[in-house]
Amino acid sequence: MNEVKGYLRDFRINIPESIYDCKGIKLFGRRIKSIIFSTDVSIIRNSNADAVIAVYPFTPQPVITQAVMMAADCPVFVGVGGGLTKGERVVNLARHAEYQGATGVVVNAPTSNESISEVVKVIDIPVVVTVVKDDDDIGARIKAGAQILNVSAAARTPELVAKIREKYPDVPIMATGGPNDDSIRATIKAGADAITWTPPSNGEVFKDIMEAYRKGNPHP
Repeated sequence: MNEVKGYLRDFRINIPESIYDCKGIKLFGRRIKSIIFSTDVSIIRNSNADAVIAVYPFTPQPVITQAVMMAADCPVFVGVGGGLTKGERVVNLARHAEYQGATGVVVNAPTSNESISEVVKVIDIPVVVTVVKDDDDIGARIKAGAQILNVSAAARTPELVAKIREKYPDVPIMATGGPNDDSIRATIKAGADAITWTPPSNGEVFKDIMEAYRKGNPHP
């Protein structure tokens, strides 16, 4: 493939090539295979991921959503709660996320099916439901309106993806790919359509750069 590069912007976070073995999820005419898991706007802006999943351990705040979407030059899936944040607030956050330009909203595993149904009624972007264990009632999630499943079960992710895929062959699945190419490929082989990938932190990226500078060497 022919590639056009710059000088300054050629330094970036590159998604593992193994992710592109998956078939992707086609959403609003765009095929999404790689999804970077981050809320760091500098990492998001300087990555080549197809999309961003912006979920974090605090109550969702529209100002964070707006900052991420301003930095991203790709679709953004936005966390709207479901664990600490519940009920009507989740519905309102989902509605606001759509108005801000989100591609989809992500609800946490504890979210009730009733809340999922209420969110589906008020937005016209996909509701992504997080699945973390194999005793979740996937059928009930889909019936409530889940359009994409986000499987995040740590080392057991491939096993859980395979179990869901066997019973629900047509449901779109994004899943955590794990730490290396082998774990990514195992997740894809199990049936994941798209892979979420956690990039190195800002500090980790800086480490090698600063070490080079301390030695009087140029930017690596």
